[in-house]
Amino acid sequence: MLTRALLLLVMTSLLPQSGNLSQQERALTAFVDANNESALALLERVVNINSGTQNFDGVRDVGAVFRAEFDALGFKTEWIDGTPFQRAGHLVAEHPGTGPRILLIGHLDTVFEPDSPFQKFERVSPTAAKGPGITDMKGGDVIIVQSLKALKSVGLLDTMNIVVVMTGDEEAAGRPLTMSRAALVKAAQGADVAIGFEDGDGNPATAVIARRGTSGWELRVTGKPAHSSQIFNEENGYGAVFETARILNGFREALAGQPHLTFNPGVVLGGTSVDYDAAASRGTGFGKSNVIAEHAVATGDLRALSLEQFAAAKRTMQEIVAASLPQTSATITFDDGYPPLAPTPGNERLLTMFHRASVDVGAGDVVAVDPDKAGAADVSFVAGHAGMILDGVGLMGTGGHTVDEVADLRTLPAQAKRMAVLLARLQRGEAR
Repeated sequence: MLTRALLLLVMTSLLPQSGNLSQQERALTAFVDANNESALALLERVVNINSGTQNFDGVRDVGAVFRAEFDALGFKTEWIDGTPFQRAGHLVAEHPGTGPRILLIGHLDTVFEPDSPFQKFERVSPTAAKGPGITDMKGGDVIIVQSLKALKSVGLLDTMNIVVVMTGDEEAAGRPLTMSRAALVKAAQGADVAIGFEDGDGNPATAVIARRGTSGWELRVTGKPAHSSQIFNEENGYGAVFETARILNGFREALAGQPHLTFNPGVVLGGTSVDYDAAASRGTGFGKSNVIAEHAVATGDLRALSLEQFAAAKRTMQEIVAASLPQTSATITFDDGYPPLAPTPGNERLLTMFHRASVDVGAGDVVAVDPDKAGAADVSFVAGHAGMILDGVGLMGTGGHTVDEVADLRTLPAQAKRMAVLLARLQRGEAR
């Protein structure tokens, strides 16, 4: 087995050399290289603590580890109790100072609950390791800490105005969202910059400046029950199942193919009677082939890139639902989830700065991820609050949300370097 010192040597030798950096920025990157071993140790420590969203104690334990790191850096830390929204809670760390207000966003929970077979950090090669949440997103949390430590080492952090929010329920947000995301939204008030440390598409050559939002929808349909031999006549109409099929096909004909817009019926039930458990996403239906269906229910999701696109899609869906076949009626309701993060000039400007920092530290070019490939994330809740927003700059790898979640450990120092340089340049006012 390779020692950590040898691993550090292998990893740093695989990275390109630094480019156009100031003396202070070279000191930042040197700190990251010199302290990568401790960053790896922190990563292993937190990955080995189960923090599935429903494991409240585990989420709090991971939060306690990071809280100690922020305390040592001079942050004022607070644990936000999640009882009101049925979750463990959130960690908030504030460092008041001068210069732009910068919000850094992470999350403490993973999709792997205590009954998962995937529980431990495991080295799989000199430059890779696997473990629950290693990229999504405990690695991103470690990069936040390592970047701030680098800034502290050159005395720059002392004057910076930074707030860090690490939520405890990103993988399954508590409800209502207005309550479970209140701390994050509050921290974003007046922020000049917000940066999320998710792993994006797993490619260090990309970052996220736009994410689609999500909304759930539920369709309820009623028809007139009668003998099947009398279907389609004026008195009995078409029944609930045919009306549901008309509506769903109407959605497809009217909306399919629009850029960045998707919608998907995930569950459809129909018959003489239907019993659907929305919380469990399962149900039962009863009916006979010679009886016109009286009830039907369909549920699904809707994804769009802007609030305007959401509004237009919902109007279209409601119009289709309202155009009922004879002797049927239907209603559709929407349950808005994560809001969209639309691309903005500010987001593009921040990406350009991150790209320049990346090139200067020798980590290569960075371009925007196609928003259709970027799922929902906490950073979307700060859209409209922060002037410039960037996400997907965490630890990179493959297999997220599966037992094959593997991190490319070479991206740990690379991401920390370019983030430390970006934050230094923001503090110096280079974005203004």
